[in-house]
Amino acid sequence: MNRLLFMDFETFSPTDIGSCGSFRYMEDPDFEPLLLAWGFDDDPIQLVDFTAGETWPEVFRAVLHDPCVTKIAHNAAFERGVIHTSLREYPEPEQWLDTMHLTAQCGLPMSLDAAGKALGLPEDQAKMKEGKALIRYFCIPCKPTKANGMRERNFPEHAPDKWQVFKDYCVRDVETERTIFRMLETWTPNKEERRFWVLDARINEKGVRIDRRLALNAVHMDNRYKEELTEKAVALTGLENPKSVSQIKTWLFDQEGKEFPSLNKKVIADVVSQLQSSEAKEFMALRSELSKSSTAKYTAMLRSMCRDDHCKGCFLFYGANRTGRFAGRLVQFQNMSKNHAEDLDGMRDLVRNGHYTALKALYDGVADPLSQLVRTAIIPEEGQKLLISDFSAIEARVTAWFAGETWRLEAFREGKDIYCESASQMFHVPVVKHGVNGDLRQKGKIAELALGYGGGVNALKAFGADKMGMSDEEMQETVDLWRASSPRITALWRALEKAAIRCIARRTSTVSEIGGVRFDMENGILWMALPSGRRLAYFGARYEESRFHPDRKCLSYMGVEQQSRKWTRIETWGGKLTENLVQATARDCLREAMFALDDTGFDIRAHVHDEVIVTEPLNGRSVDEMSRLMGQEIRWAPGLPLRADGYEGSYYFKD
Repeated sequence: MNRLLFMDFETFSPTDIGSCGSFRYMEDPDFEPLLLAWGFDDDPIQLVDFTAGETWPEVFRAVLHDPCVTKIAHNAAFERGVIHTSLREYPEPEQWLDTMHLTAQCGLPMSLDAAGKALGLPEDQAKMKEGKALIRYFCIPCKPTKANGMRERNFPEHAPDKWQVFKDYCVRDVETERTIFRMLETWTPNKEERRFWVLDARINEKGVRIDRRLALNAVHMDNRYKEELTEKAVALTGLENPKSVSQIKTWLFDQEGKEFPSLNKKVIADVVSQLQSSEAKEFMALRSELSKSSTAKYTAMLRSMCRDDHCKGCFLFYGANRTGRFAGRLVQFQNMSKNHAEDLDGMRDLVRNGHYTALKALYDGVADPLSQLVRTAIIPEEGQKLLISDFSAIEARVTAWFAGETWRLEAFREGKDIYCESASQMFHVPVVKHGVNGDLRQKGKIAELALGYGGGVNALKAFGADKMGMSDEEMQETVDLWRASSPRITALWRALEKAAIRCIARRTSTVSEIGGVRFDMENGILWMALPSGRRLAYFGARYEESRFHPDRKCLSYMGVEQQSRKWTRIETWGGKLTENLVQATARDCLREAMFALDDTGFDIRAHVHDEVIVTEPLNGRSVDEMSRLMGQEIRWAPGLPLRADGYEGSYYFKD
């Protein structure tokens, strides 16, 4: 059995790690490690104080590349980065294990402090409360004041007592991560997940290349445009601050003779519709243009970009710990604006070459073109091209596969338009896009997008059904028709819920009648087994009275609530279990696709939801070859009709 080496670093850098990321943080010339706490297996934790002139322990360095020693840290990418930056030695990710990955896989919070509390560790084993304050004191620059002698950094000699507590804190971190590892060791990620973690580490280290010139000009143009709009607003209204809501309300009252209690996004359209004076209408149009945040992504790119013009560390492995999907960091590739302009090349050239006046004249402002061009700031390596391919309707395909909804599977295998097919099944008439009964396709589309996981009228509204002009009665009819046309999918919701309840009640493995999904109960964790061999965790699962509906019982588990971000009890049901199952399986399809691409030498640089972005020599392979690899049948999912489509270019965009 491998020996285990646990570790944790405390470091200093003037660069803000939260907004710029760890790669840019460690690239700062003033970056330096301060403390290293480390220990083998269950040995006492040792401490190295680099500020006191202590050096890297020989035994520590001797095992850094030993495959018989597994290196363990919480958020191991950081520890690996410190070693790489400080020692100029590359720590092979294959030899590492991340307790942050382990806690997420077990359905626990990702932070060490929150995971320790969720596991019920006593206060002396959880992260010390003083930690954050000590990090602020020693690890980032301080504001120069007369009281501190105008210094810009705190050293150990400035607060010896605090420094001793900080050293204890560093040791305690390693003790906590070791305790957590021992508690969860049974559920260490399998070899496929370990390999995926390694692939993710290498993708994050290579990073995504950014067109610095485009990003800089975009920010400059946006600032210039907003200055012009602000000047117009001031000249029109005479307001000292045309962004002040209170000042705007007073001015509107003077103009219109009536009060507008709120000017938030939800009511602004109604407010504008009530305006009478041309001045008020013009001002509100200016305000709307001013409020558009078209350069936040460019700013994030420039802020986190390393010297080689690459943004690194943009993907958080297992960031969605209910399904194992990735979360975005720094630039947040997962929520970039879409482009719809036909002449992206021309629009992009205007920005890259700084032709502000022409851009504003041709596109009636600059906010919209800058927003559309955000994706195009992502570019390939020199002498290469980008290949972008994504799975087609992956969640609908996986749902139909689990449920055994035959007509859907046949539609996918035959390459038919699933929205038309769905509408045809719902309304019992042929539906052809831009053809016979083509008007029904939109209802089929919105039903497909909203209703697969048990959603009803509110789910349709969330996808804009009411804005399409559908009444509540029409929406309810759509829900009923969709469910009637997909009986095996609705049966899957019930089957999963029934199997999960039976597993909790009997404390024994159960298998759902539809989908064949197995549930296991181990040490208070309900596990949902996926076809890939991975399992989803529902920590502290119970079947008991609902907090919201005391007259009935429900499934619940402990998790991080999305809105409050607090660790609390969350209620669930069959539709939500189906969503977890499908999204997790779609994520594992992406895993297999990325393995296939990596095995054949494709250089993966990014992935967004179900889309993969690679860089390839100009005379290299085509996107068709890439898509073919992604769409091939997966060994653990026989009969799942996967398909991937893509495009290639000299920059990233939404085709």
